[in-house]
Amino acid sequence: MIRFIPLLLLVCISLAEKTEAASRPNVLFIYLDDFGWKDTGFMGSDFFETPNLDRLAGQGMVFTNAYSGAANCAPARACLLSGQYSPRHRIFNVGTGPRGKKEYRRLLHVPGTNVLDPEIKTWSQVIQKAGYKTGIIGKWHLSQEPKPYGFDFSFASSHSGSPPRGYYPPFGVPDLKDAPEGEYLTDRLSDEAVKFIRREQNEPWFLYLSHFAVHTPLHARKDLVAKYQKKQPGNLHDHVAMATMIQAVDEGVGEILAVLDELKLTENTIIVFSSDNGGLASATDMAPLRGYKGTYYEGGIREPLVIKWPGVVKPGTQCEVPVTGVDFYPTFCDMLGVDQPTGQAADGVSLVPLLKSEVKTLGSRPLFWHFPAYLQASGSKERKESRDPLFRTRPCSIIRWGDWKLHQYFEDDGIELYNLKNDPGEKKNLAKSNPDKKQELLSRLQKWQKEIEAPIPDQLNPEFDLQVEQQALRNHQR
Repeated sequence: MIRFIPLLLLVCISLAEKTEAASRPNVLFIYLDDFGWKDTGFMGSDFFETPNLDRLAGQGMVFTNAYSGAANCAPARACLLSGQYSPRHRIFNVGTGPRGKKEYRRLLHVPGTNVLDPEIKTWSQVIQKAGYKTGIIGKWHLSQEPKPYGFDFSFASSHSGSPPRGYYPPFGVPDLKDAPEGEYLTDRLSDEAVKFIRREQNEPWFLYLSHFAVHTPLHARKDLVAKYQKKQPGNLHDHVAMATMIQAVDEGVGEILAVLDELKLTENTIIVFSSDNGGLASATDMAPLRGYKGTYYEGGIREPLVIKWPGVVKPGTQCEVPVTGVDFYPTFCDMLGVDQPTGQAADGVSLVPLLKSEVKTLGSRPLFWHFPAYLQASGSKERKESRDPLFRTRPCSIIRWGDWKLHQYFEDDGIELYNLKNDPGEKKNLAKSNPDKKQELLSRLQKWQKEIEAPIPDQLNPEFDLQVEQQALRNHQR
């Protein structure tokens, strides 16, 4: 009888391991690129079709005041992975060079860096160390290779911010040199996500599905073009190519949800859906919000966010509490019972109490953004909804505190103050009519800048030409 004990022990250990794995939730994090606040049906699109994302929203909690950590790709993703505001990780822009015509830039920008400091421990590293199989599929944009940052598996991931050759072969991204003719990139990435889930189904896993979509180039999925050409344009949206790109994402989400059902993983999988910054001005609209990708008005930084957590989040719920990209780090750790690294600065807070409906607020917490650089404007819609027609954004710092939001611009000491509850479109600047509130927010913002050692551009650009700039401004006013 004794000789059977080791075998029985092995069986018991194996069953215990499987039970433990089953008790640890999987996480599917779907993160889109340049996807606007209103680009889904559940957020109000009247042209784009997202039935699977709408179904997901009905099964989870929708955050109506969710923000990215920045208004464009690389800094937003650095905030996301590090859980830190941009002055800590120092990725301020896409690339480190100056943007826009030199004659228009009054200050020397702060270049920052374009690689996430490997000394920063990402949430993927701490989750990987806790025994999860971690994967990234799609856009990385923070270094040449994502695996050293905590990923067991990567596919089509590099420092590129978009598919260099588009959404049809040759894509110009890793792992896809053998792509068959006619394959659509978004479809392939969704297929790879399905493969990852099938492969890792018996272990706890965390998959970061980081689609290139709907970033430029705006390459339509060809089989869907005729459908949207025939469709009646909406009052908000009408861009045919964008509609096909969004449908491709949504169909992939549907396929993944079906596989989770098939493998009986649905009830043990947390799903998070969001985007890195506002939509492209020429292809979408976030009305009533002002601004687009690259601006620090609401349309440039407010994002759709859904979190589905079976057995924890009540389906069909909505949360109006302001949350931001640095909150994902502590939230993921809290969800999975993983400790955040000690000795590393952390700017976010866990959203788990909100998800569990234990609280209705996160207290009087200000949110911050810092952009000591420039982003040039390129189209008429961008020019119309930016602070001036030459740049989407000039060097600035932003604070949202409760219903109030203040913009501080460093070139001209300009201050803009808005009450987002009454004026979500940021049309009425209250800085002069409400000086006490202006000073309250400005003082809090400047205190934060000092505490976090935010670099403030203060060196004059010797190549700035006031006459050239003023003439350009007059040209755009005609």
